[in-house]
Amino acid sequence: MRTLNRLLLAGLFAAVPLAVMAADDVSKAEPEVTIHTEGDKVIQEYRQNGFLYAIKVTPKGAPPYFLVRADGTDANFIRSDQPDMLIPSWKIFEWK
Repeated sequence: MRTLNRLLLAGLFAAVPLAVMAADDVSKAEPEVTIHTEGDKVIQEYRQNGFLYAIKVTPKGAPPYFLVRADGTDANFIRSDQPDMLIPSWKIFEWK
């Protein structure tokens, strides 16, 4: 019986570092922000696990606005302050 208790205690001590490492991975849920400029606009792209979910556009001399996903598709973004306005994204040419 003593041997079994010691083995259980040793197993518990061996599992604690694994649980701590798993908790560290879960807590690393902060978004990745990529900032670049296009003309007179500053664009910040927010990604979670590589998935682009929001874009903040800050035009020079105007208030910033956010583009967020309207649904799960790749190209369908809406302005957060004007949700009825869809942002067009057309393919003009495509080669296969």
